[in-house]
Amino acid sequence: LDTGARELCVVVLAGKVDVQAGGQSFANLGTRTQVFDDSAPDAVYVPSNQHVTICATRDAEVALCSAPCDAAPRQIKRLDPASMRRSTRGQGSNTRFICDVLPHDDPTAAHLLVVEVRTPAGHSSSYPPHKHDSETPPTETQLEETYYHRLNPPQGFAFQRVYTDDRSLDEAMAVEDHDVVMVPRGYHPVVAPHGYDLYYLNVMAGPHRHWVFRNDPQHEWMLK
Repeated sequence: LDTGARELCVVVLAGKVDVQAGGQSFANLGTRTQVFDDSAPDAVYVPSNQHVTICATRDAEVALCSAPCDAAPRQIKRLDPASMRRSTRGQGSNTRFICDVLPHDDPTAAHLLVVEVRTPAGHSSSYPPHKHDSETPPTETQLEETYYHRLNPPQGFAFQRVYTDDRSLDEAMAVEDHDVVMVPRGYHPVVAPHGYDLYYLNVMAGPHRHWVFRNDPQHEWMLK
């Protein structure tokens, strides 16, 4: 593929691949057999106007995360899983596990942010509900977002709601394995039912590459 006017983050979710981009080769990328393995993924950042070839060397699942790029010169870069920041967020049944693949404090990209989240069965995630759809720093920044969902076991489902303060957008949906949910604006909590672990890949982009969110004031009490 060609990146054109967009930047690209190739995330090897599972399996092994070789990636070639801009005359550089990255061989045998991949750290996991499945997204629920307790390890960070391999990834490669590719800026605009580059040709990219991805070849699976064994069964693989690869995410192509992209956003509009800018005119500033940027470098192709392998994002080393050993240097990715991993953390635990929340407590109790709101605990989930985070891996920052391409966070906002990494200057590699122009607009793109990529994050993985693993949510144990019976837990909530992206919770309390929060949003980032208004460019009003330092209190909030504008970022569109997508969620790519995986379930373990795969026949499971999870629930996600996307809603705004005025309810002009208010969608509650059951998401299944491999579903993608778009979050153009609004709050976007997720719940994993008993018996089914949930993984999702977050891809975000906005006019300024900075992630500052605002919690739904109706539910912020639980943080106190």
